Amino acid sequence: MFDPRVSPPVALGFSILALSTSAILVRWSVAPSVVVAFYRVLFTLLLLAPVALARHRADFRALSARDGLVAAVTGIALAIHFAAWFESLEWTSVAASVTLVQTQPVFVAVGAVLLLDERVTARTGGGIALALCGAVVMSVSDLLAGSAFAGTALYGNALAVLGAVMAACYVLAGRSLRQRVALLPYVTVVYGACTLCLLGLALAGGEALTGYPPREWALFLAMAIGPGVLGHTVVNWALAHLESSVVSVSLLGEPVGATLLALVLLAEVPGAFTVAGGAVVLAGIVVTARAQRLGT
Repeated sequence: MFDPRVSPPVALGFSILALSTSAILVRWSVAPSVVVAFYRVLFTLLLLAPVALARHRADFRALSARDGLVAAVTGIALAIHFAAWFESLEWTSVAASVTLVQTQPVFVAVGAVLLLDERVTARTGGGIALALCGAVVMSVSDLLAGSAFAGTALYGNALAVLGAVMAACYVLAGRSLRQRVALLPYVTVVYGACTLCLLGLALAGGEALTGYPPREWALFLAMAIGPGVLGHTVVNWALAHLESSVVSVSLLGEPVGATLLALVLLAEVPGAFTVAGGAVVLAGIVVTARAQRLGT
């Protein structure tokens, strides 16, 4: 699907730009958060599955039952990630929600050592810690009196952290499977399981799946093309070429982009804490990426 000459770090950078639009599109939608998540993943699946089936029939046949099961469980983790994170955007600011959901490097780093036998060096750990400190600073302003989300931010932030834990499970499983499973068959199974899980959550919650105006369907499709195909799918491709700790910490660039878009498109003005935290996050990303490239 992707030109092998494409640089993985460059592709990862473009995917983060695409992912940065996700929170804005969710905020623009008036549909229930779990319905938004369902259609985002469903439309992404519908865009990718035909290509996957046409080009990778042999890969699907070669997929072992164990790998298929792991991919399905990964899809369930992704579904919980989306459900928790999209709901968090109802209760806290874009800056806090998107930043906290990207605190996954803590869980990814621990899991990579325990499950994938990856080495997290002192410099890499320092970069992750620096980025996470910035994430904490960015979220502080929403807990202060006078914030538009002062009464609900704690709940929204907790949902975002749950989304981060599930995202870490998704990244770790993806790193393992992507070493031996082609991209499109992998994401087809993952997104398929994710879609079914989100459908179940929507039906269990009694949410309507139809009756939305054309504007909503356009937003669902935009989420699938942008954050879905150009965002998450490219991240999955990058997992086969980069360390999982590099991918996960690079995703901390998403809160910065989302915060800037929220300023322009939603008139959510970031406070001093948010600006300072964003700078620290970027510094952490640079430190970690350089440490991984140098192997120190």
